[in-house]
Parts: sequence; C-alpha cells; structure tokens
Amino acid sequence: MVSANPDILDLGILRALQTNGRASIQEIAAQVGLSPSPVARRVRLLEEAGVITGYAALIDETSLGFGFSVFLSVKLEKQVDDALARFEQAIAGHPEVVDCWLMTGNRDYLLRIATSGLEEFERFLVGTFTKIPGVASIESSIPLRRVKSGQARLG
Repeated sequence: MVSANPDILDLGILRALQTNGRASIQEIAAQVGLSPSPVARRVRLLEEAGVITGYAALIDETSLGFGFSVFLSVKLEKQVDDALARFEQAIAGHPEVVDCWLMTGNRDYLLRIATSGLEEFERFLVGTFTKIPGVASIESSIPLRRVKSGQARLG
C-alpha cells in the first residue's frame, strides 16, 4: 500500500490533505471513493512511512508584517563538516532565516530571509549575519514576485 510508489488512492488522499489539511477522514473518503476505515488506515500508514511528515497551517508572512524577503547565497571559507555544522547552528536561532538549503555549485547555502522591510534586513545583515564566523562571502537577491508557491510534488 505505502511504498516508494504510492498507489492512486494514496495520491488522492495526499492531494486531499494537501488542499485541506483539516479535512476529516469522512471528507477525504468521499473525495477518493473509499469508506472512512480504509482511508484512516492509509493515512496512518502514510504517516508511519514518513510520507506525511506533519500538519501545519499555511501562514501569510505579509499579514504578520514580514512581507519583505531576500535570498542570500552564502559561501563559507571552508566546506568541511565542522564548518557546515557551525554555520547551521549559528543560523538556527534567527527567526529571520525562514528557509535554508545546503547547495551544490559555487555557493554553499541559499537562505530566504523574511523581514518587515529593507531597514530590518539591513540591521539583520550588518548586525548579525556578517558576524557569523566562517562566512567568506554573501550575495543577496530581492525577489520581485512569487510566481509559484511550494507544495509537495505528487506525481
């Protein structure tokens, strides 16, 4: 039932939950054409298999005053395990850093920083981020508009 290749019913359940994470088992069952018991069992198995990793509310950062995003490409002085771990630990406690990816290519990390505006970003960049040990260079890019927003690929 749940494996590296979920079947069409599992994908239907995942689509229903991705659209509405608060949907009841009965609502999902109606959408995928199964009775509630097998849907509940499949949801539990999807959770146990790690396909469903959790449930969360999607929050509009702009409505909370954090509508200014900046992408930072970061190159470290050294790309050894200890340096990577120190950098990751250093950024973990900063709420401005909302996304961080370890990258291939000419930069080591790509971060998305969310702030209230350019002034707050500058304070974070100059007052905090540039003081992280081991950072060799930083390149920032300001997005103009989000074209597509992330949900998991289901096929």
